[in-house]
Amino acid sequence: MNREGRGATTPHIVGGISAGPVTFTGNRGLDLEEGLIFEIGRTEVTGVDIAEPAPFKDRLGTHKRTAPLELPGLSEPEAMRHYVRLSRMNYGIDSGLFPLGSCTMKHNPRLNEKMARLAGFADIHPLQPLSTVTGALELMAELSRYLLELTGMKAVALTPKAGAHGELCGMMAIKAAHAARGEAQRNVVLVPESAHGTNPATAALIGYEVRSIPARADGTVDPEAVKAALGPEVAALMLTNPNTCGLFERDVVAIAEAVHQAGAYFYSDGANFNAILGKVRIADLGVDAMHINLHKTFSTPHGGGGPGAGPVVLSEALAPFAPVPALVATADGLVLVEDEGSAGAEQALGRMSAFHGQMGMFVRALSWMLSHGADGMRQASEDAVLSANYVRACLMDVMSAPFAERPAMHEALFDDAWLAGTGISTLDIAKALIDEGYHPMTVYFPLVVHGAMLIEPTESESKASLDLFLGALRDLAMAAKAGDKERFLGAPHYAPRRRLDETRAARAPVLRWVRPEPLPNAAE
Repeated sequence: MNREGRGATTPHIVGGISAGPVTFTGNRGLDLEEGLIFEIGRTEVTGVDIAEPAPFKDRLGTHKRTAPLELPGLSEPEAMRHYVRLSRMNYGIDSGLFPLGSCTMKHNPRLNEKMARLAGFADIHPLQPLSTVTGALELMAELSRYLLELTGMKAVALTPKAGAHGELCGMMAIKAAHAARGEAQRNVVLVPESAHGTNPATAALIGYEVRSIPARADGTVDPEAVKAALGPEVAALMLTNPNTCGLFERDVVAIAEAVHQAGAYFYSDGANFNAILGKVRIADLGVDAMHINLHKTFSTPHGGGGPGAGPVVLSEALAPFAPVPALVATADGLVLVEDEGSAGAEQALGRMSAFHGQMGMFVRALSWMLSHGADGMRQASEDAVLSANYVRACLMDVMSAPFAERPAMHEALFDDAWLAGTGISTLDIAKALIDEGYHPMTVYFPLVVHGAMLIEPTESESKASLDLFLGALRDLAMAAKAGDKERFLGAPHYAPRRRLDETRAARAPVLRWVRPEPLPNAAE
């Protein structure tokens, strides 16, 4: 084997000291070595018996395969062991605290999973007649009602499959609104430096020119800077609030008023809504559109191996332009309006996806809402903010924190000033944290802070789990300042694989696996 210091031919080295005797298998107790499926599988076997097809005439023409596919075959026990072993090498929220900043990796309650697996939700098909899925429609309507009540907005689009897709939906609604007003000249979108990176990408994707708004020294947006950038060509401002520095934009109302006076719309990135849930109704801030990541705020799985959900709430001005399919209440009950121009969707911007949304995510999110109630959801955001401020307060004597004069919101931001002169970087700290049994925090983001380390503990963690994590970080900080470079520069030492050359991997990626030549036997 001998893949990057692992295997039967080379001992595993930790800090210059062998971690134990070499084993024949490459395993170390329950730390199991696992090859690629192409290395352990055999092309001539399969765990499934498939009958030979009846004679048929294919329609592939010149696209017909001329060589064997050579997919590796495994028996069912081998396949199960392979993926279980790989899962042991991964890290997830069920393994431990997941401190990624701006990603909100919170606990996914098992009650949510149980509800999502109910046959009436899990087994339905999007092409079933509406009369057979009335329960699903009612659940979507109830989820919509909660989202509108929590935000104070007038309409919600459940179609978008993720946060970035939701951004696209909101910005397309803004573009449709301007088109309806005959304002095609509005082709500029203002994006502060403290916004999420998807904001300028979304605006550019649909043809807008993006102009950056600089951040003030305190990490927030100055209304005067926004006013100076506004003009008849500006279509919208995209503002992340709380922003990626973990700060609430205290001048958000003044900013919204300036944007509206200029005839533009205010798009709020709702990725950090979990910090203000139950505390702020974003409609009161002057927001026209905001996407809501159900995984970040309402505990659905992050990714989950399939499409997520990024509903978009819209103001009264933008509500008519929500995409189809749209859920509409009629005298005969709930219906899905499928076509733009139909009653209830006369000005709809069009269709953004084939079907209405991701039912599993809707069920999980509503389950969390019903479990918590209004007071519980408010406490969740309060606990998330409390946890972030606790993290920052416990580390400020050993790590440097920009914008420390203001309370943090849902995440604590540190820079690399405290590492000056150590020869150790933000990346080295992150890799050493892997050896402590944690996924690293978000690093080098936001870009407005040099060597950024962004930590979001969420409301899921107990004080005991936070204290253990903080103890590990404090120990790393003191070791870095004490000059223990060996602990950092080679980290991670204990992970299944050692540190990659990320620059080389990005510039010269190996995209095809080639079976290696067998190693010659050692000379007697």
